[in-house]
Amino acid sequence: MVEIKEVKTRKDIKEFIEFPLRLYKNVPYFVPPLYGDEKKLLQTGGCNKNADSVFYLAVRDGKTVGRIHGIIQKEYNARHNTRKARFTRFDSIDDGEVAKALFDAVEKWGVAHGMQELCGPLGFNDMEREGLLVEGFEELATFEEQYNYAYYGPLLEGVGFAKEVDWLEFELRRPERSNEMLKRAAQRSLEINHLHLGDMSLPKRKYIEKYRDGFFECLDRCYRHLYGVVELTRAEQDDLISQFMLLIDKKYAIFICDEQEKVVGFGLCFPSLGKALQKSGGRLTLPAICRVLRAARDPKGLDLALVAVLPEYQLSGVNAVLLNFIAEALESGCVETCESNLNLETNTAVMAQWKYFNARQHKRRRAYIKQIGE
Repeated sequence: MVEIKEVKTRKDIKEFIEFPLRLYKNVPYFVPPLYGDEKKLLQTGGCNKNADSVFYLAVRDGKTVGRIHGIIQKEYNARHNTRKARFTRFDSIDDGEVAKALFDAVEKWGVAHGMQELCGPLGFNDMEREGLLVEGFEELATFEEQYNYAYYGPLLEGVGFAKEVDWLEFELRRPERSNEMLKRAAQRSLEINHLHLGDMSLPKRKYIEKYRDGFFECLDRCYRHLYGVVELTRAEQDDLISQFMLLIDKKYAIFICDEQEKVVGFGLCFPSLGKALQKSGGRLTLPAICRVLRAARDPKGLDLALVAVLPEYQLSGVNAVLLNFIAEALESGCVETCESNLNLETNTAVMAQWKYFNARQHKRRRAYIKQIGE
């Protein structure tokens, strides 16, 4: 028999965080989230002024066999006039009874709050890990995304979930020869649009602070129509910058600005940290910090975190600046690969741009949906 218990105590919090670390202990493709970030989230109960949240553990014979996090993103529901609950941090042994018990608990909670649909995996916003891996189980996960076993999809389908949307992921490698036409197009687009790149002569912290507001404004305008996206609060923006400040390298973070220094586009890559964090289980021990700093200082791979161009510039050739930014990183000889992370399967315009690289579509993630309540 499976018992569902809500996470309340310090012991429960520890168990919720450590269950997936045990579940994937011997899996070479799994990359854990930062332990401290997960602990902070659970200690505050997932506090978010725009969302309600609940955490559950599944226990059988005194042993944890699954977990799940339920979310009601009120801002998203209000903006889209919908009644959706979300689930994330779903992990389970390969057992339909366990999966059913976990999802029954979240569904009951969602219905009690007036929700009519349950979808996911989705977090509070799209800066969190999202999507269930359905292809690419023998590929190393990135730090930004979650790995899961192949049996997860059938578990969800077994309790009534169906596909809502897929994301594709690509591994980009250096093309056989430098694309001089792309370089010229990038330079020409800056000239004819009276644009320029952000001032990289500034110290890193001042560089980020100068363009942060323009970055988030551009991010919201470009991403707000995409699946599951919610505008970040100021506090969430601050947390995001604080979390990644140590890892950001100016040469992998470019801002495209107009004559008034308004950000009209950006490209942001992070060093690939998957292998650096695997041994520590996401804990920032001294050896882990050394590995992370080494990976940040001399990355062999990059994770393409965010790329955007304001709509009014998207047909003016500015995209070439961002593509050339990625190409130059790969052509430097130091970086071997760049992971695209998630591209919505409907976003053909973005995926068409990977033709400039030696690209391999190597992963697919899926968001599921289910009707709940009456």
